[in-house]
Amino acid sequence: MSGVSSSKRILRTTVAVAAAGAVVLSPLAPLAEELGAATAPVDIRVGANPRFTRVEIAGVIGARSQVRREGQAVIVRIGATAAPDISRLRVDPPKGVESVETRSVPGGTELVLTLAEGADVRSGSADGAVWLNLYAPGRAAPVEAGAAATAAAAVIPVTATATADKVSLDFAWTQPVGAAVFRRGAAVWVVFDTVARLDMAGARTLGPATDARWAAGADYTAVRIAAPDNLPVSVVSQGSGWTVVIGGQPVAAAGVEVTRADSGDLALVVRMAGATRAVWLTDPLVGDRFAAVTALAPGKGLDHRRQSVDLTLLPTAHGLAIETPTDDLRVTADGDLVSLTRPGGLILSPPSVLLAAAHVPTGAPQKARLPALILSEWSATGPGGYSARFRELQIRAAEEAHAAGANPRAPIEARLALARFLIASGLGYEAVGILNAIIDQAPNMAGEAEVRGLRGAARVSIGRIQEAEADFAAGALAGDPSARVWQGYIAAQQGDWAEARRGFIAGASVIDSFPEVWRARFGAAHALAALETGDLAATKSLLAYSFSQPTSAADQLTARLVQARLFELEGEGNRALAVYKAVARAPLDGISTPARLAVVRMELDRGTLKPDAAAEQLETLRWRWRGDATELAVIRQLGSLYLSQGLYREALTALRGAGTRMADLPGAMDLQMDLSNAFRSLFLEGGADGLQPIQALGLFYDFRELTPVGADGDEMVRRLARRLVNVDLLDQAAELLKHQVDNRLEGVAKAQVATDLATVYLMDRQAEKALQAIWSSRTTLLPTALNTERRALEARALMELGRFDHALEVLDRDATPAAAEVRAEVFWKQENWAAAAAAYDRRLGERWKASTVPLTSAEESLLIRAGVGYSLVDDQGALARLSRDYAPLVPGARSAGALRIALAGPNGGDVNPAEIGTAAGGADTFAGWVAAMKAQFRQQTGGTRTAATPARPQAQPPAPAAAARPAAAA
Repeated sequence: MSGVSSSKRILRTTVAVAAAGAVVLSPLAPLAEELGAATAPVDIRVGANPRFTRVEIAGVIGARSQVRREGQAVIVRIGATAAPDISRLRVDPPKGVESVETRSVPGGTELVLTLAEGADVRSGSADGAVWLNLYAPGRAAPVEAGAAATAAAAVIPVTATATADKVSLDFAWTQPVGAAVFRRGAAVWVVFDTVARLDMAGARTLGPATDARWAAGADYTAVRIAAPDNLPVSVVSQGSGWTVVIGGQPVAAAGVEVTRADSGDLALVVRMAGATRAVWLTDPLVGDRFAAVTALAPGKGLDHRRQSVDLTLLPTAHGLAIETPTDDLRVTADGDLVSLTRPGGLILSPPSVLLAAAHVPTGAPQKARLPALILSEWSATGPGGYSARFRELQIRAAEEAHAAGANPRAPIEARLALARFLIASGLGYEAVGILNAIIDQAPNMAGEAEVRGLRGAARVSIGRIQEAEADFAAGALAGDPSARVWQGYIAAQQGDWAEARRGFIAGASVIDSFPEVWRARFGAAHALAALETGDLAATKSLLAYSFSQPTSAADQLTARLVQARLFELEGEGNRALAVYKAVARAPLDGISTPARLAVVRMELDRGTLKPDAAAEQLETLRWRWRGDATELAVIRQLGSLYLSQGLYREALTALRGAGTRMADLPGAMDLQMDLSNAFRSLFLEGGADGLQPIQALGLFYDFRELTPVGADGDEMVRRLARRLVNVDLLDQAAELLKHQVDNRLEGVAKAQVATDLATVYLMDRQAEKALQAIWSSRTTLLPTALNTERRALEARALMELGRFDHALEVLDRDATPAAAEVRAEVFWKQENWAAAAAAYDRRLGERWKASTVPLTSAEESLLIRAGVGYSLVDDQGALARLSRDYAPLVPGARSAGALRIALAGPNGGDVNPAEIGTAAGGADTFAGWVAAMKAQFRQQTGGTRTAATPARPQAQPPAPAAAARPAAAA
């Protein structure tokens, strides 16, 4: 995009009231009014993209320009006598414009652009400018939705009834439409949810109003009426029509209610019956965007202005109008509800400010300074002990809940005090129940920061990590440092180490405010995250912090797991193994399972544990602890072990065992990669070549969902099919290839696989299916070699069906060896003995010169048929030449007797015609062709190797996450 130096901003077009610029030469240009940002009365800007050139006429005067077209001339009338600067257009005319000039006219200047033959133009106004889109010849201008809709829309007459202090505008719609009517500054806006062309001929006299302009967008029609801001606005619906009254007596608006979202999200919900559509507009005077929400009759409006940080709801006579300083406000109309929100939520006051004042008993757990913070003193029981304390708080909470009933503004302090006590006492399930009951009674409390923070903490303590993650992601907790600590801890449980470190660092200032047990857990989790991100120094410091906290043995063992992993990375394997073995003896499966896995891995690496014994231990661990990163690590280790032992089915079964139930864990992607790589190594890289073909086929079918999409998957199927062909499992090979042709491939790839399929069908003597495979995969621009192969196969199939002449027509002048082979076969079946004998003779060429190399079975068949053919046409000269040339090779041949008979001819002494026929019948060229195809398939598959390539061992799985879940959950 280029432009004059005075305007560096990129030319843009927004959806605006005046943005029905899609309507060619529509009555929209007068709507564009001066913008304060214009730097000159007339500012001409030029920009281009590959489709068209954009010319904008902006400025205080330029924005009022009018556009018309006369033949090939596009004329822009500018209301200034001074000619604008068009040097940019003259020096470098847009593509499709032959000339640019200006001319003086009474009261202004006209800019004339003469279009080349075939060029086109679109015009309109937006963003305080009149624009032209110029299309070069051959680049047709699109028929835009707004233009097409407006051109086809009904014409709606507008009639004005005016007095000195009031004007009524009647919009005579023929069907019910939604509308929004409101004042914005010195203008009244009327927005309809349907496209129409307004006939303003009956609205020329507007009384106290001074001007009315309309515009149509893709799915709306809008009218802007300039009127003094002291005039009230009202609206009346009459049948399907609408009457807008400006001036006269004020009419109170009602029927629109604004509330917070019941879900607790940081959003507003406007209850407005019959809401139909949200329309975004741009004010041509101010230049800002705002939204109007239309609604069906009867009239309903907002009686006073409502404002928040993110938006302002304007008073309306009907419908809804929203101003916003943001560019990401979402306005959604759905039935009787209009939702207002932003991607990160609106900035709203907490719901608790609307609650009735509550009496806080002396000694009850008090609210923490941060919403997700747990305080040690909450668990204090007093002289009566735990039971008395619990009963006291429980009774108060029950009384409060009973008194609240269905009142959403009833106090919740007593119930929150009970929840605080339960969380600090380690009773997470009970705390979650209390907090859920609060939200069930008053759904807007889901937007209260402390409610979400306490529930998230309780859910973490009972291992409901994903539910807790949703709580801490609530907009009410955005940026809160105590919530960031919990988010770091959750990320550590999920194996997202980088995010865990970010969370812990963001909340570092408040970690010491948590109880000792959580300080220890946070320290161990942060240490593990530092370890996994390579910061060993931070790991040591954080482990020391965790060990310094007086906490339970379970939490101490969790930290010891991280310490063992640190020893391992520092090369102190013996110390690491000793710690792992000690932790593995713990009676807590959540802690002992990752330790036992580490012991198995280290002993395997040292050679002190045999693979079969290791597999047995891993199978036990696989079922001992399930559902988190530890299980994924066990499965990966087990799959790798089975692959290294050549137990392919066991390996794939183990790797597939995780299924989709843990797909959300970060390690699940690595496990799926292991599974994919194992399958690839078996069926693409030769790992399964050591299996019997039928075993390989069964393994493939059992895990065929792992076949990758694309060329690699297709090659897997082709390789397996070729192996099946080698052992005469032709039906199974054809089934594999046919599935590829019918369901997975297009173009050249489909033609290639269809060629293999046709070959298999012909080997199985199914000529009709072979033809179908060839004909159904025809396409253009195939490689020459592939075309040649397909032509020979098609001719062979036609020959098998007895269509000899058609086969020869297909071969035509093709002189390739494959075509020559089929042509000779056709001549033989036609009993054209001379042509067949000559063809077989040519295929042999000068093979007789290599007299020390025995003839192959296929070569013997060719020689026999050549001799028999020459005999049947009594070509003694050719027979004598063959006998002389191949005499040294006959004694060592497999069919020496048949060769002697064929080369002796009918005049060869004791040879009779019956013996010649017997010799010809023994020369099976079809068997030779099948053998050649099998050899070709073996070569393509790599089947000529002396031994199968074993499966490659998978990459060593990473050590399991030490802190798989909090000790309290174990």
